[in-house]
Amino acid sequence: MKSLLFGFLSLVISSLAFSQEYKFSPIYDIEATEVKSQDITGTCWSYSTSSFLESEIMRLTGKKIDVSEMYTVRNTYSKKAWNYLMRQGKAQFSQGGLAHDVMNSIRVNGLVPEYAYTGLDTGKTKHNHTEMVEVIKGMLNVYIDNPARTLSPKWKTAVESVLDVYLGEKPASFNYEGVQYTPESFLEMTKINPDDYVTITSFTHQPYNTSFILSIPDNFSNGSFYNVPLDQMMDVIDHALKNGFTVELDCDVSEKTFSSKTGVAVVPEDSADNKKAAKEIVAEKTIDAKYRQQEFENFHTTDDHLMHITGLLKDQNGTKYYKVKNSWGTKRHGNNGYMNMSESFMRLKTISVMVHKDALPKALKKQLNL
Repeated sequence: MKSLLFGFLSLVISSLAFSQEYKFSPIYDIEATEVKSQDITGTCWSYSTSSFLESEIMRLTGKKIDVSEMYTVRNTYSKKAWNYLMRQGKAQFSQGGLAHDVMNSIRVNGLVPEYAYTGLDTGKTKHNHTEMVEVIKGMLNVYIDNPARTLSPKWKTAVESVLDVYLGEKPASFNYEGVQYTPESFLEMTKINPDDYVTITSFTHQPYNTSFILSIPDNFSNGSFYNVPLDQMMDVIDHALKNGFTVELDCDVSEKTFSSKTGVAVVPEDSADNKKAAKEIVAEKTIDAKYRQQEFENFHTTDDHLMHITGLLKDQNGTKYYKVKNSWGTKRHGNNGYMNMSESFMRLKTISVMVHKDALPKALKKQLNL
């Protein structure tokens, strides 16, 4: 009996000894703007990339500017409508998008500050694009299904009118800090050049060190991704952060071990640890290219959400985590709206990253002919 009691106590003590709540300390922490909420919209791609651009503007000019996410969204809906109609409804028309859609938009339409274009009706404080998207899609389907098979030239004006009603008319000019700007001259002032940014990914179904169009639902604009080995993709993130560049992230957040409540995302080695992993350190899986590809091809890793990597941390055991700014607000979300993602999670669940080309390691930059 004594030996059984001793064994039980030993087991309890051992369990307590290895139960460790997360304690994080920063390695790199790069300045970013305040966390926002995308509200009831699927526009994380614009919120995260706008946040990324805000950090880039601080790096390039020292100015802290609140960029309008909805100005980019407004312009991108027009492009999505064209794509959907020209493909006669055989394409996706939704609220989603990717980081390169922001770059495509500002290249043509420029950039504006938040106060110059909020995308909100007077008196409204939260965004909700559900009705608007269904109205536009329904209108486009009417044009597509027209029995006369002759497309009315009025369709563009009709779509733009709906966007104006729901999001507001786009400003031709505005005053910022006592200076009059157009969206194009404002972009020039920020020193952002959309051609300076590249998207990096890592998949084995395409050759490394080449670019290709990644087949994911939100890539409606057929953006190209540079494909590199998994270790090199991770090196890109680390090298950027080490040298003062933040990183735009496209990833999967559908896992049960992505806990926005506690602000932690990990990949437990044993699924029995899934619940515990939200608060305590657990052993994690080793992620290689083969397993990463498998999880992508069986749809366990999907293009769910875009966020903004602003730093690197470590826990008390020296394990690396990435500090990731989310766009779900700060209420009911841990770490004031930020996530701490383990290296294993990042290796497995990252779809792609976008960085300034100067943030790339020199060898990789040469390798990709950039």
